[in-house]
Amino acid sequence: MALGPRLDIRQSQSLVMTPQLQQAIKLLALSNLEVETFIGEALDANPLLEMGDAGPALAGEDAPGEDLRRTHLESSPVDQLVGEGRAAEDRPLDIDATALDLDRDTGDGAVALSDLASSGLREGTIGADGGGSGGGEGPDIDERGASAASLAEHLHGQIGATTSDAQLLFVGRWLIDQLDETGYLRMALPEVAEALGLPLSRVEAALALVQTLDPTGVGARTLGECLALQAREADRYDPLMARLLDNLDLLGRGELARLRRLCGVDEEDFADMLAELRGYDPKPGLRIGSGPAEAISPDILVQPARGAGDPADDAGAEVPGWAISLNPATLPRVLVNRSYYVEMRRSCVDKTARAWLGERLADANWLVKALDQRQKTILKVAAEIVKQQEGFFRHGVSHLRPMTLRTVAEAVKMHESTISRVTSNKYLHCLRGTFELKYFFTSGVAGTDGEGVSAEAVKAAIRQLIDGEDPKAILSDDALVDLLKARGFDLARRTVAKYREAIGLGSSVQRRRQKALAGVR
Repeated sequence: MALGPRLDIRQSQSLVMTPQLQQAIKLLALSNLEVETFIGEALDANPLLEMGDAGPALAGEDAPGEDLRRTHLESSPVDQLVGEGRAAEDRPLDIDATALDLDRDTGDGAVALSDLASSGLREGTIGADGGGSGGGEGPDIDERGASAASLAEHLHGQIGATTSDAQLLFVGRWLIDQLDETGYLRMALPEVAEALGLPLSRVEAALALVQTLDPTGVGARTLGECLALQAREADRYDPLMARLLDNLDLLGRGELARLRRLCGVDEEDFADMLAELRGYDPKPGLRIGSGPAEAISPDILVQPARGAGDPADDAGAEVPGWAISLNPATLPRVLVNRSYYVEMRRSCVDKTARAWLGERLADANWLVKALDQRQKTILKVAAEIVKQQEGFFRHGVSHLRPMTLRTVAEAVKMHESTISRVTSNKYLHCLRGTFELKYFFTSGVAGTDGEGVSAEAVKAAIRQLIDGEDPKAILSDDALVDLLKARGFDLARRTVAKYREAIGLGSSVQRRRQKALAGVR
């Protein structure tokens, strides 16, 4: 056989991700607020797009101009093709502009629910205070817009008025910049002196200057020094208090009798000293610049449907007994201005301008369809989560079941990566609080009845048992194993210890010392 170059024609198939498909995958992982930002950029780039109303109309109410402007859940290209008997012509994310009806606007909407009943949000999920008063004077405009000053800014604003020594002021400002968020200086002074090329005495003088600033206790290098600064400020730093602060390790180990003997005081004075100590702040820096956390805006709303338990009353609900919708307050709504498109097309005589206008229309229609698909996917996944974890929504965390991405993916017939994107950066609000969707995916442990139970349910049971234990009869890990087994949790002692440590609860010895300290008044 002769060797030499030749040309061959081969036919092959390959899967190519178009830019539209990549953008749709990106949209799926974004929260409603992030999608709103994305839509804002699209509005600036495409003259055929416009924002719709702030939120969809409530069920049973017709929006103004409903015959001219309908939500894309009702008039999306997908539903239009199905209604015309041409469902096979639908191609995911690739839109043929010539096959679209140019006489109707399409928009982004979702099934709206009545306001959720007022309920407390889960602790640790929402940091801002949801309460408010409609009466009285509110803060000034500049007060509402100003952000809280950081600890460093707060200290820099004070130190300038404490000394006229330029070198001392420079070192003091340098030390302020080295403080951590709690107000402690983690660097050794000899190290600071070597870094700045100054005598150690000058660095010590600058640190003493920093330690005079508000809040009292900043600039300390140890917990004992921080508390000592506050004791001096309160004029309570005597030799007995100094001895107590020098032996804080004994206090941490719960050796109260030995510590009292070292201080040389009776029980009443010792109790007063401990009460004084409890009034000091071990992390004074956190009081500055730690304003209220921003509230999380949920993406999905879940509430019991009217007549829960009667499937006939759950019109439109995907899970019997529950009403599930996207949050209309954060749901972005975009429309295609087709009348503007028709007007511009009539005035376009250049072929290049017509082609550009057609591309803008295709992009606008694609965005509407992508948002439609995103909403339907999120609602489908959220409905399956509610279905799988219905015990949690009805009875609380003790009924949380173990669930994985694969479990939901198989139920909704999607890929695990799609479920992962849907549950990223999404929050669900129900009568029990606001939870990240990832919260409902937990590992499982064996139960005495042979069925798996959620690790979160185990942690909740451990916390409940420890919170209710008698201070004179602290529960050991072995005792917890027996009590949990009586509740249906079949766990080993080391597993109980692992979950106990994961929720920040100490061992039986540590808890006994803590409760002994708490009992000293």
